[in-house]
Amino acid sequence: MPTAARQATTIRIEPMIDPRPERLQDDDRDTGGAGTGCGTAGDTAPPAALPAASLLQLIWLASPALPIGGFSYSEGLEAGVEWGGVDGEARASDWIADQLHLSLARGDLPVVAQAIAAWRDGDASRVRRLNDWVLQTRESAEFLLQTEQMGRSLVEWLRLRHDDIAEAFGGTLAARITYPVAFAFAASRTQASVRDGCLAFAFGWAENMTGAAVKSVPLGQSAGQRMLGRLALEIPAAVERALRCADDERQAFTPMLAVHSARHETQYSRLFRS
Repeated sequence: MPTAARQATTIRIEPMIDPRPERLQDDDRDTGGAGTGCGTAGDTAPPAALPAASLLQLIWLASPALPIGGFSYSEGLEAGVEWGGVDGEARASDWIADQLHLSLARGDLPVVAQAIAAWRDGDASRVRRLNDWVLQTRESAEFLLQTEQMGRSLVEWLRLRHDDIAEAFGGTLAARITYPVAFAFAASRTQASVRDGCLAFAFGWAENMTGAAVKSVPLGQSAGQRMLGRLALEIPAAVERALRCADDERQAFTPMLAVHSARHETQYSRLFRS
């Protein structure tokens, strides 16, 4: 049955708890460090132009066509749809934007930024600590499965392009490489800045999440593009916050998102692995 018809004939009971991962406060999007952001504002000088080869490599890394399985995860969004809280474009867009600022900008993006620098410095101990942090802060079995599976798949893809992959990963991370740390390795092999690497990571995530919303709500392609356009405007602020985060400012605390992920593990009808 078409979405419009279904909505017209269904009585929907509003949930008593906001279905989004958390409620986003105005200062959570502040880029000047005055709210709850990490650290203080950084250098505002315009970045140097990115060499064409490095730009194309980042686009490649962020592409949904990369064979790492990102398209197969909704990160709890599908459970939000099943529960009844995410029932249209507006709520799906708010859900993903909140997740960008409350989860990605405070956890995975700071790890990507710090791991790019660590890979370039050859600091194996630092890389290992960052990888351990990701493993230890995943709040559900599905979230842990996702980061490990995508990390392994990215390493396998990198083997086709770099001869020293076994040496780089062997003694440092063994088998449990996480996706943010593996992505940081790939970005560190380009001439891209840390900021550009984080932008690519965030946009690749945004494309996958938008695709998950289009399929699970469901939504039309035009709605998906509007959502992606909104995220493209909000990603730079999320990246700036991530670049300011120190080790003791990283966090992974999104309890409602974790609840949705746990519910999804036993959800009867589903399209996605998370």
